[in-house]
Amino acid sequence: MQRDLFDDEHLLFQETVREFMTREVLPHHDQWEKDGIVPREVWKKAGEIGMFGFAVPEEYGGAGITDFRYNAIITEEIIRTGASGLGWGLHNDVVAPYLVELTNEEQKQRWLPGFVSGELITAIAMTEPGAGSDLQGIRTTAIRDGDHYVVNGQKTFITNGINSDLVVIVAKTDPDEGARGTTLLVVERGMDGFSRGRNLEKVGLKAQDTAELFFDNVRVPVSNRLGPNEGEGFFQLMNNLPQERLSIAVVAVGAAEAVLEMTIEYCKNRQAFGRNIGKFQNTRFVLAELATEVEIARHYVDKCVVALNKKELSVVDAAKAKWWTTELQNKVIDRCLQLHGGYGYMMEYPVAKAWLDSRVQTIYGGTTEIMKEIIGRSFGF
Repeated sequence: MQRDLFDDEHLLFQETVREFMTREVLPHHDQWEKDGIVPREVWKKAGEIGMFGFAVPEEYGGAGITDFRYNAIITEEIIRTGASGLGWGLHNDVVAPYLVELTNEEQKQRWLPGFVSGELITAIAMTEPGAGSDLQGIRTTAIRDGDHYVVNGQKTFITNGINSDLVVIVAKTDPDEGARGTTLLVVERGMDGFSRGRNLEKVGLKAQDTAELFFDNVRVPVSNRLGPNEGEGFFQLMNNLPQERLSIAVVAVGAAEAVLEMTIEYCKNRQAFGRNIGKFQNTRFVLAELATEVEIARHYVDKCVVALNKKELSVVDAAKAKWWTTELQNKVIDRCLQLHGGYGYMMEYPVAKAWLDSRVQTIYGGTTEIMKEIIGRSFGF
């Protein structure tokens, strides 16, 4: 079926992003995988052509456009090329709403221009060694002391953890109040007591810097609190999680489409028993099944993008998109690897890297099990 999500201006932007990826990213990404990190310079180059902060008002350097389709284009082009080290989805899709919607005028002037230019790289720190999908279980504290909060605790698995200049952290300002005692603070590079652990070695996403963060009596000014009041952090997180989960679903469908396309081409050329393996009924049936499921997923995710733009994407619908598409991504890539045979297990073939990169998709942003729990609770049991 014909995809109709994008208008002409989106397609022009897609060409710009595609050209940028070809020129500035693809020639270097293999080295970034070896280095375990993407250089800051490529962030600045992307900022120069307007790839960050679409919803940031024009007076702070942004485009002033609230249209998630632009975010989706960047994500799809990144995934299409296999450039999994770029933490731009986290920057654009996850952190941006907090810095646009929850900041006061002084904070906007201080942070948003650098966010748009790529000079200020961002991260969000929710997960802790003892608290993953259960955000109410966090133990990092931020105790008020005059004009500052004193922050103590530890975060882990933080995307952009090494490169980040601004980290939105989830902390307990009133440990006795449960969800109502949670506040979001922005910790900045160079604050005393704020340190980074090792760049974590992962199964996939090798070029993506993922780190442990430590807070030892870090004095964070009250002026770095997001939102006008203490204790609203948990609800601010819940409000923005649908967009984060949709962002992961966009990755999932884009990756499934890209790997399926390359596998179809492989099956047209790979010979076995005197003919192309695509001529075997099993191969055609597997590809037919995968193509059908991926196209169905594509249309559901596109509909979710439209709903998000209308501010109508529910927590439940986002959870459906997140768990279904990420499980499908893993299924598609695993079966495509099987069709590649022994070559699929070789890192010189893109399907192998895609297989490694995809596994985390059903885990971060809320596990498949948590997504099903969210959906199940909506039935009123």
